[in-house]
Amino acid sequence: MKKNIAIIMGGYSSEYKISLKSGGVVFKYLDKEKYNAFPIHIFKDKWVHVDEEQNEHPINRNDFSLDLPNGKIVFDCVFNAIHGTPGEDGLMQGYFKLMGIPQTSCDYYQAALTFNKRDLLSVLKPYGIISATSYYLNLGDPINEEEIVKKVGLPCFVKANKAGSSFGISKVYQKEDLSEAILKAYKEDDEIIIESFLNGTEVSVGVITYNGETKVLPITEIVTENDFFDYEAKYEGKSKEITPARITKEQELMVSEAAKRAYEVLKMKGFSRSEFIFVGDQPYMLEMNTTPGLTEESILPQQAKAAGIELPQLFESAIKEALKEK
Repeated sequence: MKKNIAIIMGGYSSEYKISLKSGGVVFKYLDKEKYNAFPIHIFKDKWVHVDEEQNEHPINRNDFSLDLPNGKIVFDCVFNAIHGTPGEDGLMQGYFKLMGIPQTSCDYYQAALTFNKRDLLSVLKPYGIISATSYYLNLGDPINEEEIVKKVGLPCFVKANKAGSSFGISKVYQKEDLSEAILKAYKEDDEIIIESFLNGTEVSVGVITYNGETKVLPITEIVTENDFFDYEAKYEGKSKEITPARITKEQELMVSEAAKRAYEVLKMKGFSRSEFIFVGDQPYMLEMNTTPGLTEESILPQQAKAAGIELPQLFESAIKEALKEK
């Protein structure tokens, strides 16, 4: 008997368009001989199944079920393709835990922790995973530009603490530009992280649970035409993503160990993609994404392909891992 799989996509953040693309790719490649797949759009004002004729059918939030003309659908598993809130910050994970429905991403605590860049980097530091010197601000805090520059130097990066896809991020060269960058970051989140600029090679490391084992995927090097790997570079062709990365064996070993250690220390599940910058041979961690992009052009699918894992296999493995818990 085929399993019913809800593919959730959309979300409440600026990343919803990218999420819809990711969810569409999961739906496209999921083996329909094995699974009944249902695209589910999650927005603040509606949770709906969108059928092939683009008709919308409301989800019953009391039990996450679906009433269709031919009967009620209950789901065996949820494939989480929501980037940002509520799919990447623990809210949906907690909801499905209460519903008793397996889902493909990490658990609610790990999602909330990794979504908060400041907390994630603080938790991993005692395990030898280092990051850039940083300065924290919360909405309403006084902004002491002299103090910020003294701690992190210039240039520096101003980032929204809980946002993805490079929304709310600026590279600041002059102290006079800090206030504008901070205001931009506050449009995405009420917490900010300001980090020292690290001059080196940027890489992305996918770590997944595949066939029951933690697997580090081939590493991707990020080369951008822009000043940094911003939204335009990520999604509008202003970067090159080179897999496998052009790094030394020592660098490859160090960053693979750091990414795998972070995944296992945090008791992660599902897919993850961690970003690092090398200063010499030392990798500095920037962040971890727990529902990374899943379009054909996205980094994690590129890495999986380089490892000999095609998208139908990648997506089926995530569902099988989730169903093991049930």
